[in-house]
Amino acid sequence: MATEATSWQKEQVSRAYVHVLATQGGYTICDWNVDKDGVDMTLRTRGLMVDVQLKCTQSPRVVRGGYSFDLDIETYDKLRDPDRSAPGHLALLIVPPDVGRWVTHHPESIVLACHGYWASLHGAGEARSKGTTAISLPEHQPLTSKSIGAMFDTARQLLSPAGREVN
Repeated sequence: MATEATSWQKEQVSRAYVHVLATQGGYTICDWNVDKDGVDMTLRTRGLMVDVQLKCTQSPRVVRGGYSFDLDIETYDKLRDPDRSAPGHLALLIVPPDVGRWVTHHPESIVLACHGYWASLHGAGEARSKGTTAISLPEHQPLTSKSIGAMFDTARQLLSPAGREVN
């Protein structure tokens, strides 16, 4: 029988997931105690930073080509703000419906039975609704240590003179 996870359990497994990926990629992590700016974690490498808002679900909304998540407008506006010092991203972690299946222990490993996707919201357009806005998390953007590198590519472009002209 599936057990519905509480909000804090989803938050903690999301943090653990990103910690593992960042560690593998050699990135440093800053966990924020207060989510005042729509950011749960900031990742750093060689002076570049990316901000990440974490969300987790046991029942993802599947759409053609990926997933969709309804993000509150306040957080959306904070993450899309082009004046941020670090580009804002949404990361959605999808976990099995049964909490007992999230982690599998083996003699030589621990397996997290979850997968994640990400979307860059930096500079995104204004939401058309007032409560939430649907964020598309394409299947081709899995959250991996390699994709975190792509987030830093965006940050690097924003710092370059050509990136400043675009924004």
